[in-house]
Amino acid sequence: MTSDVVNRLEAGAALKWLRAKIRPRSGRTLVGIDGVDGAGKTTFADELAGLLRESGIEVIRISLDDYLNPQSRRYAQGRTSAKGYFEDSYDYDRFNDEVLEPLAHDGCGRYRTAAYDLGKEAPVVSPWKVAPDDVVVIIDGMFLHRDEFCGPRSKKRWDLSVWLEVPFDESYKRLAARNGSSPDPEDPGNARYYRGQLLYLDQCDPAHRADLVVENATPHAPID
Repeated sequence: MTSDVVNRLEAGAALKWLRAKIRPRSGRTLVGIDGVDGAGKTTFADELAGLLRESGIEVIRISLDDYLNPQSRRYAQGRTSAKGYFEDSYDYDRFNDEVLEPLAHDGCGRYRTAAYDLGKEAPVVSPWKVAPDDVVVIIDGMFLHRDEFCGPRSKKRWDLSVWLEVPFDESYKRLAARNGSSPDPEDPGNARYYRGQLLYLDQCDPAHRADLVVENATPHAPID
């Protein structure tokens, strides 16, 4: 979606909207959940997966964070480089070959779920799996509206994509509570990542490439 007319909902209503859009689909459906660091991508993706499973829909969950590049590549432009964070964090070629291509509507269905373990800073070889013909694949991660996935000169890879809208002051408060880091985006420990995300927002405008913008700064009511 690239028009100026953007669907914008709070999180509870957004989950219901997505369920209604996904239920009648057949075949494989790729759903991308994007947002700044601390926006709640994993939580939202897990909630959507649970909601769909309750409706009898089979779901595969994958995170782009399991397709990081090794440190040598991630920091090739310098350990404080915002441009390096935006450009070099993820192994997009392998992610495309092992996840997006095989799990697309007309893909072979033979896929993997991980290539790198950040905790161990080491590559991993996850086993090959075979996806059902009818399944919803929910992928959470940063930068899912880059040009490679839905740019002006490339085919959009997502059947549905979501941008979680959370202000940086709120997202960095969440990160501070989770990681013990500074809540200030401009703190030296945060600046590389904050400024790299600003580059992404400026270059890709993910809110206008997404099918749905979700206002995710506050908790939502339970889903029925």
